Amino acid sequence: MSKRYIAFHKPHGVLSQFTGEPNQRTLAEFTFPKGVYSAGRLDKDSEGLLLLTDDGPLKHKLLHPNNNHQKTYWVQVEGIPTKEALKELQHGVVIKGYKTKPCKAKIIPAPDIPPREPPIRERKSIPTTWLSITISEGKNRQVRRMTATIGCPTLRLIRMQIEGVALGSLPLGQWKNIRKSEIFSR
Repeated sequence: MSKRYIAFHKPHGVLSQFTGEPNQRTLAEFTFPKGVYSAGRLDKDSEGLLLLTDDGPLKHKLLHPNNNHQKTYWVQVEGIPTKEALKELQHGVVIKGYKTKPCKAKIIPAPDIPPREPPIRERKSIPTTWLSITISEGKNRQVRRMTATIGCPTLRLIRMQIEGVALGSLPLGQWKNIRKSEIFSR
């Protein structure tokens, strides 16, 4: 029997699992094929690309920290990071006694994407900035903690790419089948 590989555009407010407490949104509402599970996590407050599969060895390969898989996020932050703050992100910041691995971080133009539901918190007196951040590890809420460390709290976080699979124009709440070869194409 062939293995399944799925790219899903996870909405904000949905857990990256099939079960939850009453009134919590989970992956169960999106009618995935039987037997697939999330290959990684994307916290409830985040949105974007989530991979699902029934291929246990691939799931392990994606999740093992020694494999340094690239994940790219678009992050809307409060404030405007300085060049020094971006360099700090790029070289690694200390979070709870752990120094993050070097990453790619840069300011990007505001993307042409629909507003989040529910909307982000905005303050008229404080501007927001969009960043593209590519990390090769995935500690719990790592990107959010990284931006907070440089004084720019995350307001919105969208995972745009995992290795060779990009979110692209996949509609919010929709999924599509992909090939295993697409995941490790770079």
